[in-house]
Amino acid sequence: MFYRPGIDNHGLPHNPFKAIVAPRPIGWISSLDVHGRSNLAPYSFFNGVGDDPPMVMYSTTGPKIGVDEGKDSISNIRATREFCVSVVSSALRDAMNISSGSYAAGEDEFEMADLPKGTARVVAPPFVAHAPASLECKLHRIVNLPGDAVVVFGQVVGIHIREEHLKDGLLDVTGYQPLARLGYRDYTAVTETFSLNRPGQT
Repeated sequence: MFYRPGIDNHGLPHNPFKAIVAPRPIGWISSLDVHGRSNLAPYSFFNGVGDDPPMVMYSTTGPKIGVDEGKDSISNIRATREFCVSVVSSALRDAMNISSGSYAAGEDEFEMADLPKGTARVVAPPFVAHAPASLECKLHRIVNLPGDAVVVFGQVVGIHIREEHLKDGLLDVTGYQPLARLGYRDYTAVTETFSLNRPGQT
């Protein structure tokens, strides 16, 4: 099949785009509002976009579902220029799902999901203490895309890794099985890895 987004009707029960661009790592974004209140929300349009200096991005679209408010994460980051990103392990899937709800501004998703807060060293927002790894970020740039999408770029200024997930100096993702988003309501977890050498590498 072939269709042109925004022009043709794909004729499928659900839009397949997000199922095609998958799996997508989940950025569990934590921030503070101007009153110092915590916010935590997962975003599946998330990834690393540079390593020297380390940079990440996440994208948000539209207002909250069923609530006449914009997303708290982007509002907070615009105001404070700081945020943290925590990795979602398989063990934290239910807490992540709770934090994905459309709650009124000022509600603390850490408390709703019974998640202890980790104390950041460089930025003010807390991170998910039980996450296998977390990134402290300073806002680099916000870019408006066509439609209602906004992309947030952050420079990573601090990295937390739980010691139990380091084996022989390497991060063992199979130990915590990071969650990734697929299409529709589907998720997956990384349970195995394999290595490939580039041409000419030994």
